[in-house]
Amino acid sequence: MVYLPKDKKKLGAKWVYKVKHNADGSVSKYKVRLATKGYAQTYGIDYEETYNPIAKMTTIRTIIVMAITKRWSLHQMDAKNVFLHGDLQEEMYMEKPLGCVDQTHPNLVCRLKKVVYSLKQAPRAWSNKIGWYLVTSGFQTSNAFFSLYVKKTDHGIIVIVIYVDDLIITGDSETNIFDLKKLLKQKFEMKNLRELR
Repeated sequence: MVYLPKDKKKLGAKWVYKVKHNADGSVSKYKVRLATKGYAQTYGIDYEETYNPIAKMTTIRTIIVMAITKRWSLHQMDAKNVFLHGDLQEEMYMEKPLGCVDQTHPNLVCRLKKVVYSLKQAPRAWSNKIGWYLVTSGFQTSNAFFSLYVKKTDHGIIVIVIYVDDLIITGDSETNIFDLKKLLKQKFEMKNLRELR
C-alpha cells in the first residue's frame, strides 16, 4: 500500500464471483477473484505488449500423431490461476478493493507487483514466466511452433505443448515425464490430469 504518485493513475478494482458446476449440474464450488478494471488501461502507458503465443491446433495434432506413432504416452496438466503467476513489468496502481478500506489511511492505493486478473498484459506475463522457467530448466523452444518446448536428456526426449493454461506432455521416458511434473508442481500450482483425454 502506497500513496499514488502525481503522474500516475489508479485502476479500479472489483470482485468477480462465479459458481462452478459439476457435469450433473450440481454446485462444485463458489469462486471469487480480485480483478482490475483493465478496460481503463491506456496503450503505451499501462501496457505495451499483449500478444500471447499459444500453440495452434495443428501443432497439438502433430504432437498427438507423433506420440501415437512412437507409442509414447500423452499426459495433461492444468496450471491453476495462470494469470497470477506473471510478473508485472510496468509500474501500476489499483484502488483498494471493496471491503479493504483502511479508515486511518483512506488515500493509499495498491502498488501492483504481480499480474492481477483483467490486466491486458496478463496472458503475455504468464507465457513469459513459464517459457523462461522451461528454458532455464534445459528445454529449447521451437522456431517453427509457438509454445512447443523440447528437452533431450541421457534418458531420452520430452516434449511440452502449452495452450494457455493446459500443458500436453509426451516423450519416450516415463521417468522424464514424472520428473517434469514434479518440477512444474514445485514452481506453479498444477493439477495433474494424468493421461490426455
